[in-house]
Amino acid sequence: MIHLEFYKPEDFSGVNYTLDDVQSQYTSTAEFAIERIRERNDGKGFSVTIFENENPAGYFALDFGDDKLDLTHNTKSVLLRSLSINPDFQGRGIGKAAMSLVDDFVKNHFKDCDEIVLAVNENNISAYELYIKVGYIFEGKTRMGRSGPQRLMYKKL
Repeated sequence: MIHLEFYKPEDFSGVNYTLDDVQSQYTSTAEFAIERIRERNDGKGFSVTIFENENPAGYFALDFGDDKLDLTHNTKSVLLRSLSINPDFQGRGIGKAAMSLVDDFVKNHFKDCDEIVLAVNENNISAYELYIKVGYIFEGKTRMGRSGPQRLMYKKL
């Protein structure tokens, strides 16, 4: 069973995995994202651990800071970033299951939030297709990211 919980330091060993060269082009490591949130220390970033049963299997961050305004004008939105699944757990549908749970997680913990936004590299076809399957919308807007053009996607809550 897949479930989401706010990250706790004891989850670190389970989310401190290495991504292959292809995946690391498209997303940051959990370690990097956790450190970025800690350094910002503005109360607008939240780390989330993806669990398969009781095992940490993945990670993503929810960012309520100004970076989201590069993707939307909606100040009540959240930017989903740094999504990854531990390579030892990939191919089991964990990413899709986790993304299906994100809406309720956000609604339950952040009552004022009414939209999730994200950016996905145009070459990251599998991630793009996953986001489409779970209801994210791409209306043709793009931006340049660190590894090339990114599609800007959103989902209203």
